[in-house]
Amino acid sequence: MKLRPYIAGRRKNTIFIFMILALVLALVTFIYIRQNDRREPSSTIAFVEKYMTNPNGTLASYLQDFESDNPDVVAGHEALSESLGLWMQAAVLNKDKQRFDRSFKLLQELFISPQNYVYWKLQPDGKAEVNTSALGDDFRIIGALLDAYDLWQEKEVLDTAEKLTKTLRSSLTVEGYFVDYHDFKHETSAGELSLVYVDTAALQAMQRHGLIDRGMLDKHTDLLLNIPNDGKFFPKAFQVTSRMYRYDQEINLIDQLIVGIHLAELGKSVEPLTAFLKQELTARDMLPGRYDRETREPSVNYESPAVYGLAILLASEIKDRAWAEQLYPYMIAMRDNDPRFEGGYVFDQNSHLFDNLVPLLAEIVYMKNASEHQ
Repeated sequence: MKLRPYIAGRRKNTIFIFMILALVLALVTFIYIRQNDRREPSSTIAFVEKYMTNPNGTLASYLQDFESDNPDVVAGHEALSESLGLWMQAAVLNKDKQRFDRSFKLLQELFISPQNYVYWKLQPDGKAEVNTSALGDDFRIIGALLDAYDLWQEKEVLDTAEKLTKTLRSSLTVEGYFVDYHDFKHETSAGELSLVYVDTAALQAMQRHGLIDRGMLDKHTDLLLNIPNDGKFFPKAFQVTSRMYRYDQEINLIDQLIVGIHLAELGKSVEPLTAFLKQELTARDMLPGRYDRETREPSVNYESPAVYGLAILLASEIKDRAWAEQLYPYMIAMRDNDPRFEGGYVFDQNSHLFDNLVPLLAEIVYMKNASEHQ
């Protein structure tokens, strides 16, 4: 009888200890989740890592390997700076520091040349046989670096963004405008700026971090704010010497959607384009990849996962949730077409990496918006 108060006390102490341990475990779990907040909504990441990653860690442009006689045409397992930038963007959106760090290492060790420009293409073994960079890919990479710096505050990441921007300012400008590329072997530059390369989000981040001045930012955003429109479509490029916009006869929807996203980031209406695409989707139950500019009729009969992905990103940017929800099933229906490659957008036993990475970005953004609306 005399032991009962002691036993009761021990029980109370045990319960108290378990409560403290539970609180500590909950706190540790909360901190871990906050530090490793990853959103991997699909199996596309696993598909890319399993089937479209070279032994050195670079991302293969195609699922099947093949060679090309034209060095300007991407072949097989060659790796692009475009792919690296998209992969880095996905890692940052997912707050996935581990994958970002691996990509950052590849950037430093393989993609950055001794002259501090980014090779636009590497051989599968990581060697560079090109002498140029690609402005749009550079902007995408720099933007991802700056977003990563904002997240994790690592100075080496910011320093790399600054180093790459310095090269762009010194070598990829003509008459005060950035241009598509510079050939570092022959010291020649493009004479025009493709409007898809006017990456407003990246340029704004560069200005915010002091890598370019306000005048340089305004000079390029004004190109979009004053862009002509033929009633449906945007021009292809701005010719910096003549100060003229140039249209292509055949319209690539990927280009149109990327320009639309950048315009929407500036708060400008893209209603002519979105209205046309909504009408086409309803009428045709698909979005063909290319159109004839004059007839407004499709010039091809194929669909592209990247087109749907970019349309979802545009819908998200203009906060058109209904359109995003309409588009999403079209994109996802193209995934897992080949049951041997779960998570991949594979057709005729092959796949283009761009057609996987853009849908991946779209899915991350779509799922994030869906969780915020719950």
